[in-house]
Amino acid sequence: MSTTPEPKSVENGTDPDTCYVGPIRIRRDQQGKTTDRRLLEWVDPRDAERRSDRTMRDSWRVLRIQSEFVAGFDAMSEVAEAVTVFGSARLHPDSPEYALGVRVGRALGEAGYAVITGGGPGAMEAANQGAHQAGAQSIGLNIELPFEQGLNPWVDLGMNFRYFFVRKTMFVKYAQAFVCLPGGMGTLDELFEALTLVQTKKVVRFPIVLVGSDFWGGLLTWMRDVLAARGMISPEDLDLLTVVDDPDDVVAAIEAATPRPQR
Repeated sequence: MSTTPEPKSVENGTDPDTCYVGPIRIRRDQQGKTTDRRLLEWVDPRDAERRSDRTMRDSWRVLRIQSEFVAGFDAMSEVAEAVTVFGSARLHPDSPEYALGVRVGRALGEAGYAVITGGGPGAMEAANQGAHQAGAQSIGLNIELPFEQGLNPWVDLGMNFRYFFVRKTMFVKYAQAFVCLPGGMGTLDELFEALTLVQTKKVVRFPIVLVGSDFWGGLLTWMRDVLAARGMISPEDLDLLTVVDDPDDVVAAIEAATPRPQR
C-alpha cells in the first residue's frame, strides 16, 4: 500500500473560478467556445471572407493538433502495462458505484497495471483513487469542456487535451484493455468506439470488460435481440464483451485475454 499522504481536493480538484483551454488556465468569465467546437463549426463556403479565414486558421490548427499528439506520446512513453477505465463523471463519492470504482482501480493496481482514466470526477476519480492506494501509476487524460472538468486529486500523471480524437488515441494506444464502469454518454461513446476497433481488427487481443451485470444487462439484451437478431451485427460480436461484478474478475478477464510475459 502507498504511504503517500492523501491529496487535498477543492470540489473534485477544480477551482470554480477557473477553467482550462488546452494547457492554459483562464478565468471562467474569459471562456469562449471549446477548441473542438471551433474546429467542427460549419462555415458557409459562399461567404468568401469567412471561408478564407477558416482556411488560414485550419492550416495552423494542423500544427496544434500535431503538437498535442507529440506531447501525449512523450508524456505516455514510459507507460508499460496499463488499463483504461471509463465511467460516469456524475457518480457521488458516497454511492456504491463509486466504491466499486475504487475497488476496481485498486485490484488493477495490485495486479501491476497502471490505471488510465479521463482524469475527471466520479468513476474516473474512484479508479484513480484505487490505483493510488495500490501504489500503481494513476494517469488522467482530461478534456477541455464547456463545463469545467478538472483533474481529480488522485492523478499523478495528468494531461489536458483540446481535441477528443487525440485523447481517444491515447486511451487506446497505451492500454491493454478497457474497463467500463456504469456511465452515460461519454462511457457509451468510448465503449462502442472500442468495440468497433476490435470488431474491425484495428486492435487485437483487446479485452473489453463491463462491470455491473445489472447496469449493462439491458444493453446486452438489446444488442442480442435487436442488433444480432436483425443481422446488423454478428452473434459472435457479443463475445467481444465480458460482463463481471467483482473487481477480481475484472483482472482475471484481462489476464485471460492478454497473457503477460514472465517477469
